[in-house]
Amino acid sequence: MTLERSLEEVIQERAFTTLLRAHAQTYFRLCNTLQARGTEWTKKHYYQLSSESDELESFLDDYGARYNRTFNLLRELIASVRWFALAGFSVSHLEGRLESYGLAGALFEAQDEQERSSLAEARGFIRSSIEALLQEVRGESQRLGIEWTRESFPENHLGGGIPRQRLPRNVGQEDLVDETQRIAEVASKFLAACAMLEELRIRRVKEPGERRALLSRICSEEQARVYEATVHNLQSTYDTFIKNTVVEGRDDRLSRLRGHLSAALHLLEAVTFLTHFVERHESGVRGEPSEHQIVRLIDRTSVQDVVLNHLFFWADQFMQRGRALAEELLHSYTNLQELVVDLPDDVKLHARPAALIVNIVGRYGTPVELDIQGQRCNAGSILELLVTVGSHPDARRYVFRGDENPLRDIGLLFQSGLGEDGIDGLPPALQYLRGN
Repeated sequence: MTLERSLEEVIQERAFTTLLRAHAQTYFRLCNTLQARGTEWTKKHYYQLSSESDELESFLDDYGARYNRTFNLLRELIASVRWFALAGFSVSHLEGRLESYGLAGALFEAQDEQERSSLAEARGFIRSSIEALLQEVRGESQRLGIEWTRESFPENHLGGGIPRQRLPRNVGQEDLVDETQRIAEVASKFLAACAMLEELRIRRVKEPGERRALLSRICSEEQARVYEATVHNLQSTYDTFIKNTVVEGRDDRLSRLRGHLSAALHLLEAVTFLTHFVERHESGVRGEPSEHQIVRLIDRTSVQDVVLNHLFFWADQFMQRGRALAEELLHSYTNLQELVVDLPDDVKLHARPAALIVNIVGRYGTPVELDIQGQRCNAGSILELLVTVGSHPDARRYVFRGDENPLRDIGLLFQSGLGEDGIDGLPPALQYLRGN
């Protein structure tokens, strides 16, 4: 009888060292090239370093190095290199694309000089942090008995020159056939993103304690990922439905708005990467010796200085400077109208029909205002809608203001009795509400 082997076996540390020595040589060669480079690192250097760090970190994780006292520090050092390299790539990419984004003059002249100086300072800090980490990787490798090759990584083998290709981010997106509707949607959501950031009252803070308190309130890693995803999804919507279209070619304001989005996105990416690094070594779950070692190498207060004063601050500035452009576009690509409807005596605007109105507004992505006896609310918010309706239980006349497209469908919904006879009885133009 043949016994089945266990799905997991313990490998001795000496045997794993032999495997790691063979697997890490490409990484070591790249480190040699970077440490010997006297000139600036380009985005290709950061890209290659993040890729090789990710590959080596995955190899270590496959063998459980994160939970092994001997290899835990090496694994954490390489993971830290990866996060700094990702931040370096985002900043370097933005520096190389500012002109092509059409952002010349987007900031005041003095601000433009400050922004470029900030990016250069952030990039310099990122590089020096990586160099300190790589030096520690070298020392830790030698301590583990892993031979460090003297060979270098050929510069002509650096990757990062070919854009990543991804399918459109269109889950949950309605199939709007009119390009102007998408432009209005992007402009409207851009303004919403501006408002989201404006509420944070992002400002530069020199005092470390005050800066730390501010970041803990407005920029935890979870919050940073929300800001980044908000702008990323907005840019993806633009690229899917507007980029390289005839209408974009006719209106240069569109590409400039995308430039504001892209500049903010790259900075917010770097904010997320560095915020992750800070929180990663504050959690207490990574192994106390390795945490203390990395904190000794990289000053946390300096990382937070870069996050707030050189990255987050300018991400907000690029978004706010695009606000007027988005307002222009929203005005140009929407046909603002007013719709007055009377609620039938036998119908009440309760939660279900209110949700249908919200779904109509969400489909088109442009703001719609509801006015009931002088009290106004956002018709795209179920909470605001229900509160306003509930505040005027006897009102029968509602006034909607917004673009003609959502107002047209809201009018059809009221003509159809707000779907109270069943959603299947709605006219064909409103059949998209079935999925909601």
